[in-house]
Amino acid sequence: MGMTMTQKILAAHAGLESVKAGQLIMANLDLVLGNDITSPVAINEFEKNGFNGVFDKDKIALVMDHFTPNKDIKAAQQCKQCRTFARRFDITNYYDVGDMGIEHALLPEKGLTAPGELIIGADSHTCTYGALGAFSTGVGSTDMAAGMATGKAWFKVPSAIRFNLVGKLSPLVSGKDVILHIIGMIGVDGALYRSMEFGGEGLKNLSIDDRLCMANMAIEAGAKNGIFEVDEVTLDYVNGRVNRNFTVYAPDADAEYDEVITIDLSSVKPTVAFPHLPENTKTIDEITDKVVIDQAVIGSCTNGRISDMRAAAEILKGKRIADNVRCIVIPGTQQVYLDCIKEGLAEIFIKAGCAFSTPTCGPCLGGHMGILADNERAVSTTNRNFVGRMGHVTSEVYLASPAVAAACAIKGYIGDDIFE
Repeated sequence: MGMTMTQKILAAHAGLESVKAGQLIMANLDLVLGNDITSPVAINEFEKNGFNGVFDKDKIALVMDHFTPNKDIKAAQQCKQCRTFARRFDITNYYDVGDMGIEHALLPEKGLTAPGELIIGADSHTCTYGALGAFSTGVGSTDMAAGMATGKAWFKVPSAIRFNLVGKLSPLVSGKDVILHIIGMIGVDGALYRSMEFGGEGLKNLSIDDRLCMANMAIEAGAKNGIFEVDEVTLDYVNGRVNRNFTVYAPDADAEYDEVITIDLSSVKPTVAFPHLPENTKTIDEITDKVVIDQAVIGSCTNGRISDMRAAAEILKGKRIADNVRCIVIPGTQQVYLDCIKEGLAEIFIKAGCAFSTPTCGPCLGGHMGILADNERAVSTTNRNFVGRMGHVTSEVYLASPAVAAACAIKGYIGDDIFE
């Protein structure tokens, strides 16, 4: 029996001719990632175990993005610990305030992730890099510590679900709507410890930003990873960014899948995930009872890229945010921030009444820059809407695309007429 893309990458990095689902392997790592929340725990474990060196200073990335610029003394201490560690071991890819971005937007932009690579990160949304045809997955801080020291990690080889994409997205529909549609279909445990593999003739109609968004949220279906077949769209993106050799892997024709699901992109509609799970989805035309909102957040590692900013700006141009609604726009990286200024998007946001922020994960995890009070509701382009995710335990988060979030911010509610 043949292998999936994920299985081929794992086999190659384990030095094996083939692997099969359920097999335990030790594999070599191409990149180990941590942020200002998870890295301090990993550094403590690293030091507790007596490690006195990293396996490769060029293959570790530390990104200060969650509580930065530092929101309090504890956040400042965490960043200081990461900064000290990076200086001690001369970590090449250390990103701090003024030279950073939200990690899963920043690393692809910087060319640190490439097709065929094996990447772990002490952050659950590390699965983002599967958009480029890499195997990437989130791990705990202890595994991050071991990875930084040895350049290796243990894996159980996952089985896979194949998503066969056909058709083309309609106007105002994006990758965010597609992945919410899929999670609504299979559930938050529908891909539990499995690989979500995307391919098909419709793949060419998804931009790299659509794919990064979809791979980012594979974990919200319980997946070990999400991964996209490499095509011209992928290669156009990495060309000029990635300055090293990489290997493109394709699934075997006889690869074994637990199931194959066909997704007609043309049938996907603007979709919103209601509280308190990403699977609790409704299409816009199904929302006949208006949901009044207090806040809208446009950004995050899911939807903070320049195409997301453009989509929101197109809706907001010449309009004003509704009374009693706070709209917070957060570009994913410094480059996206700069592009927003150059393209006039920042002016559109500010004139519409939005707060326009330096890159940060901030509100997504209830950290800072947009915490919700009791009983408040937010529509957000982030990736999770669990109880208390963005603030008070009685607050509610509704997940949506940048276009939907912007339209809701103008109307002051989520409803079937937001684009009218």
